[in-house]
This record gives sequence, structure tokens and C-alpha cells, in this order.
Amino acid sequence: MQKLTKRALFTCFASVLLVVPALFRFAPVQSQDSVPLLPGDGVLRRIQVPILMYHYVSELPPDADVYRVDLTILPQMFRAHMQYLRDSGYATISLDDLDSALLYGTPLPPRPVVLTFDDGYIDHYTHVLSTLREFGFIGTFYVITGRADSNDPAYMNWTQISEMAAAGMTIGSHSKSHLDLRNRDYDFLVYELLGSMESLEAHTGYPVTTFSYPAGRYDDATLVVLRDLPIRRAVTTHPGMIHTTDNRLELSRIRISGDTGVPGLAYLLSNG
Repeated sequence: MQKLTKRALFTCFASVLLVVPALFRFAPVQSQDSVPLLPGDGVLRRIQVPILMYHYVSELPPDADVYRVDLTILPQMFRAHMQYLRDSGYATISLDDLDSALLYGTPLPPRPVVLTFDDGYIDHYTHVLSTLREFGFIGTFYVITGRADSNDPAYMNWTQISEMAAAGMTIGSHSKSHLDLRNRDYDFLVYELLGSMESLEAHTGYPVTTFSYPAGRYDDATLVVLRDLPIRRAVTTHPGMIHTTDNRLELSRIRISGDTGVPGLAYLLSNG
């Protein structure tokens, strides 16, 4: 009986020695250098899509300063830009379309382009909307919600913003007050970012999935708050047109200035 017990103990110990190495062999290895999983289907993609950045599309006021001149493209030139895009085979897409292509490989048109318009000026409603409709294009409009709240005549009001959303345009957040977001505390950032999103959604009835940093200014604290919000992609003022799966909140754009004619647009689309 004693010999049998010793034999059983030996057999059990030997089994443990065989099983434990197998468990370690098949267990997932964790290390401090492990690469975090990519969103979507886990594939890292790099896609070249120009995101054009417009501001004013209007005639210049008599008292226009250098800043206003640089930010303003004349309506007739804007129409010439749209004509060039259509004649060159470009198709407008939304940032949600770009996001789906990066996350899941959703096909895009052969020559995609994203049209963005910062600040929510009244000319986006009076000039841009009709021109986009003429060419069958869509655009993304970044609205400063505090301007709409105040009924400032230089900016779109809530009725106009809602009409644009209903017409198929994307309405994104450009914060509540268009203040520098750098070196701000958490409560301020939540107020400016989440507060503007809630206002847009309440007035338009559409979810807000994209954000544009006021004057392109932000820091790590801004990114921390944005990551907790349902923003799929955020755009910067950094030049470029290569976008990647893992860079949700710092998309580059191509700035359109007051002196950007059709040849200049063609050059920017080719060179970023």
C-alpha cells in the first residue's frame, strides 16, 4: 500500500511537470513594449486624401486687413475651384467616410477629397451651400456654437445650420468660444468641447463625430478629453494629406488662402 501511494505521488508530480511548460508555451506574452491593438479591424492603413481647409467665401469688405484677405476666397474663385475638382474627377467624401476606409478598408472613390469650412460664417450658407449643391458635392462645416447662440449676423444662425445639416452637409464642432485650448483645465475643456457638441446635436438632430481645433491650437490635455468623446476624427492646421488608422485626432489639411487660384489648387492637390 505504501509503495502504491509513492507511485501515485510520483505519477502526479510528473504530470504537473509536463503540463506546466505547455501552459506557459500557449499563454499570451505580455511585455512593457507590447504594441496596443489598432482600432477597427486591426490593420494599419495609410491613405492619401486631401482635406481642403476654407474660411471665408465672400467679397472682401472695404476695411479688410491682411488677416481677413488671407482667409478669404472670392465666391467666383471658389466656384472655379469646384469646377476644377469635378473636371479632374474628384469626388467629395465626409470624414466619416475616410474614417471607415482607415478602420475597415471601406472603398473610397478613385479621387476622393474632403472639403472643410472653419468658423461657421454666414457666407457658408449664402454662397458655399448653393455652389456645393450645383456640383453635387458635400462639405464639412465647423461651427463655433457660441456665435450661433448670440445671433451674430456675421455667422450662421441655428436655423441655417440645421438646414445645412438636413441638406447632407456634415456639421462639426469648432468649440463654443474659439479660444486657445492650450494650458486649460479639465472643466474648461469639457465645457468647450462637449458643450459645443451637445448644442449642435440638440439643434440639428444629428450626432457630432468630427472636431476642428480653434486656430489649430491644442495640447495633450485637449487630446485626453477628446479621446473620451464620440469624435471619430479631428482636423488640425498641419499641412499634409497622408492619414493613418492610428491617428484619429490629428488629421492634416491643405490650407486654401485668398491668393489660391486654380493653378495653386492643382499644385496643392499634387504636392500637399
